[in-house]
Amino acid sequence: MSGGKGLCSLYISPEKRKFIMFDKLINWARMKSPWIIHFNTGSCNGCDIEIVSTLTPRYDLERFGVQQKGSPRHADVLVCSGPVTLQTKDRIQRVYEQMTEPKFVVAVGTCASSGGVFTGCYGVSGGIDSVVPVSAYIPGCPPRPEAIIDGVVKLLGSLEKKEEEEKK
Repeated sequence: MSGGKGLCSLYISPEKRKFIMFDKLINWARMKSPWIIHFNTGSCNGCDIEIVSTLTPRYDLERFGVQQKGSPRHADVLVCSGPVTLQTKDRIQRVYEQMTEPKFVVAVGTCASSGGVFTGCYGVSGGIDSVVPVSAYIPGCPPRPEAIIDGVVKLLGSLEKKEEEEKK
């Protein structure tokens, strides 16, 4: 059979099969062990304290495989707190562009989601979504560590569902 949609068109070469399996392995590892980077865009540090407390042994976000990294080139998830100020607007765009695909953004707190109490201030341009696309919003002022963990877990769950739908 040549040129038709017979059995020959379903054959996948061993080389291509290796790449498909390697891609599946990489996606599995990203979903089971996301690396995050935290970026403060100008908050009052209430959300920062709660984000850091999720990494302590009391709440232990690492039990879900989440690790905090210092470089955006190693991170899968950008966790932002605070409203976007004019000074940090370019910086957050640069950090987002340095992250590898697929990349996700989590807005933690009311200020990161909408600008919060700083809306209308001369140096504030709004929430995180005014600069980069946001994958998940975690409300609160400041949000509890349990809410932050719940938001990250739901983000990972939705990503796994999306990956399963793409398989079908």
